[in-house]
Amino acid sequence: MQPFRFKQFAIHQDRCAMKIGTDGVLLGAWADVEGAQHALDIGTGSGVIAIMLGQRAPQMLVHSVEIDAAAYEQAVDNMRAAPWASRMQVFHAAIQEYAAAPSVENYDLIVSNPPFFTGGVFSYNQERNSVRHTVKLPHGDLLGAVRSLLSEQGRFCLVLPYIEGLRFQELASSYHMYCTRVTEVHSRAEKPVERLLMQFEKNQKTPEHDKLVLQIGDNNEWTEEYRRLTGEFYLWG
Repeated sequence: MQPFRFKQFAIHQDRCAMKIGTDGVLLGAWADVEGAQHALDIGTGSGVIAIMLGQRAPQMLVHSVEIDAAAYEQAVDNMRAAPWASRMQVFHAAIQEYAAAPSVENYDLIVSNPPFFTGGVFSYNQERNSVRHTVKLPHGDLLGAVRSLLSEQGRFCLVLPYIEGLRFQELASSYHMYCTRVTEVHSRAEKPVERLLMQFEKNQKTPEHDKLVLQIGDNNEWTEEYRRLTGEFYLWG
């Protein structure tokens, strides 16, 4: 498998169950990195989101956590090859264990492209199931870990399908994590909301709302808005 090439780095993903997709790239480009000195990517997979954050914020140290051994090893290799490798580190652990470690630091920014299927029929591809279903990382566990690891003024950003995102917002409030920014993602303007990009903080405030349309026209061309958001990364940007 050929690596996925961005403007300033390449991602090998032959050992990862979940490949690079629009969700991850959106999150890596959308998350607010302003002022953040220390970030954490939960469930980093190939490491693409963490590496994107490292490109966007030259001042920032980026840690990542990955439970799958093969994906962890691939993330290590991808991060070592990144031009800003000295600011990146990945840990092979479950986030539940990582958050419970006595010496763990607090983070100004935490991101995650988490599992989202909470039911349904499992496929024969067990690696893909582990990533897409919330068996190994229930959303309550994710929120508990984030609550423990996030600094008082820090931000937690993630992407989920629309219904799962609404449920996550309700669950987050019980962990005293409050949604402060939401972008509704539409594949086309006439289509319903398909994804939610969400930011959570420990302090409650009036959330910012906007929307993002990805494609336009008969040939499904990328919108200018999407090109601006991801232009630092895609080769066509």
